[in-house]
Amino acid sequence: MTSAPTHVPAAAREAPGSAPVRRRAPGPRRASSQRRRSAASGLVFLLPALVLFGYFAWWPIGRSVVLAFQQTNLVDAPQWVGWQNFEQLFADPLLPTAALNTLWFAALSLLIGLPIPLAVAVVMSELRRGGALARVLAYLPVVIPPVVSVLLWKTFFNPGEQGVVNAALGVVGLGPYPWLQSPDLAMPSLVIVATWSGAGTAVLIYLAALTGVSTELYDAAELDGASVWRRVWHVTLPQLRGVILVLLLLQIIGALQVFTEPYVMTDGGPANATVTVLLMIYRYAFLFGNYGVATALSVLLAAGLVVVSAVYLRLTRAWSTS
Repeated sequence: MTSAPTHVPAAAREAPGSAPVRRRAPGPRRASSQRRRSAASGLVFLLPALVLFGYFAWWPIGRSVVLAFQQTNLVDAPQWVGWQNFEQLFADPLLPTAALNTLWFAALSLLIGLPIPLAVAVVMSELRRGGALARVLAYLPVVIPPVVSVLLWKTFFNPGEQGVVNAALGVVGLGPYPWLQSPDLAMPSLVIVATWSGAGTAVLIYLAALTGVSTELYDAAELDGASVWRRVWHVTLPQLRGVILVLLLLQIIGALQVFTEPYVMTDGGPANATVTVLLMIYRYAFLFGNYGVATALSVLLAAGLVVVSAVYLRLTRAWSTS
């Protein structure tokens, strides 16, 4: 015969009809302590990435701000000159021209480079055959090294009738035009090259976003008798507005930092019609050896991009969340 257990849990000693004892939930102090420990452990795992990011990203930015107030050749010890670099920069008569050229390039890039990738993506999404080949062809310019593609287009824009662009226009009785030799046509030519080189990435992003648009919306619009244009305007664009806003901001930032096209194709000419801010930074640093002024201009450009981004996000916040 077995003996009765000497220790019986409190829950087992309760009467059959009594309610079970409920454990008390952890108090607010205990929950807050658990959250702090969880945040601390997450910070420990994140710390190596933060250190690497700070060393390779924020440290150069801080060093550049300091260098903007110094004069150095990157070999000898730097000399503190205060605001002298900025005074020399603002005294340069080419700075307003470079700033206006950069803004003009950005405006043309948005006018041409924003709607074309979206239109191409919408058309490609409707293809029943050859969609994979169309995606490869759309992304092919991105794969080509930028300098190679720019040099290729430089030959295409040959001012004579033997140039590819002029030869194509000659078929319909236009041209020849001095594309890169004309102060009026040089900047639009650079915008065409930049749009051709970078549109592939935007096309693929738009195509990926279009796959998330419900087909039921298109079916409902088609039943209501909406035309193709109305379906695009009332269904496609509202569903893609978040992606459009992000790509628009990235395109603005990229256009304000244009360098490869004017440097390789025109070297800022003709008559300084394609001199940009980044091209001036290159000239100050590597042609004139004045790294202090070059860094000062870089800091001003970075500050301008921060202001533009902040204003853009502020203006588009309501539209992106509505």
